[in-house]
Amino acid sequence: MSEINPDQLEVAPGFEHERLEGVVWQVGSEEDLRAGLEKAFDYRGDVTIAKKDGTHVEGYIFDRQAGLVRLMPKEGRGKVSVSYADIAGLAFTGKDTAAGKSWEAWVKKYNEKKASGEKQIALEPESLD
Repeated sequence: MSEINPDQLEVAPGFEHERLEGVVWQVGSEEDLRAGLEKAFDYRGDVTIAKKDGTHVEGYIFDRQAGLVRLMPKEGRGKVSVSYADIAGLAFTGKDTAAGKSWEAWVKKYNEKKASGEKQIALEPESLD
């Protein structure tokens, strides 16, 4: 039986998440809207949808279907559906809850704590607020 060489195993490269926090997405065409909604769906924070009637809905986008996006509103309970045809623009208004939380960032922080003599170092989640 031959030994497995980990350097020869297939490795999928990672990717860096686009930093969208604070970005206002301009919707000039159907293609722009779809591209923005795709980014909003992958975003790990709240998005504000500006509707053509002048109202706004802010929340976390959890689903998109043919011609419809669904989100959990920041204020209130339940779920809201917004038709693509009603969307005038998007803004990435909420904090990106996963920004800067890469494995490398955690290891760097861990090593800094260890080097300073800190004991019982544990991985603890940061507050989302």
